[in-house]
Amino acid sequence: MTDVVTQGSEASRRLDAIDRKILMVLQEDASLSVAEIGDRVGLSSTPCWKRIQRLEADGVILRRVALVDQNKIGLGISVFVSVESADHSEAWLRKFAEAVSSMPEVMEFYRMAGDVDYMLRVVVADMQSYDVFYKKLISAVPLKNVTSRFAMEKIKSVTALPVPPV
Repeated sequence: MTDVVTQGSEASRRLDAIDRKILMVLQEDASLSVAEIGDRVGLSSTPCWKRIQRLEADGVILRRVALVDQNKIGLGISVFVSVESADHSEAWLRKFAEAVSSMPEVMEFYRMAGDVDYMLRVVVADMQSYDVFYKKLISAVPLKNVTSRFAMEKIKSVTALPVPPV
C-alpha cells in the first residue's frame, strides 16, 4: 500500500502547471486534437504530444474513453450495494473480487472502512435484471449481509477529477 501512495505522490510532484492544464482539458474532451489541446494550454503540437505521451507512460492518464448515457442504452436503474462478510481471509477476498469483477453490471467496486466491508455501484435495465444480478452475487461466495439502495435521481455525476494546482 505504501508503494502505491509513494508512486502517487511522486507522480503528482512531477506534474507542472501545464501538465495539470492538459489533464483538465483531456478530462473535459479527450477527442480534441493535439493541436487544439496545445492551443488551450499554451504549447505547440510536438511538446504537447510529448507531455501527453509521458502522462500516459507514467500511468497518470489511464485511458481515453467515450462516456455513454446509461438511460439512453436501457440501463435505467443505479443501485448502490453494500456487502458485509463474515470471512476476511485472503482466499475469500480473492474469490469474491474475481467473481464481482467479472460481473458487467458492476461499474465500481470498493473495499471500505467502517460498518460495510464492500460497496458496489451497479447499473441494470430494470428490477428483474437486478434480481438476476443479486442472485448471481449471493451465490458467488458466502456473504453475511447485502443491502441494496436504489438511486431515485442522479443529481451530480462527473468524471473529471479536480486536478489540484501545483
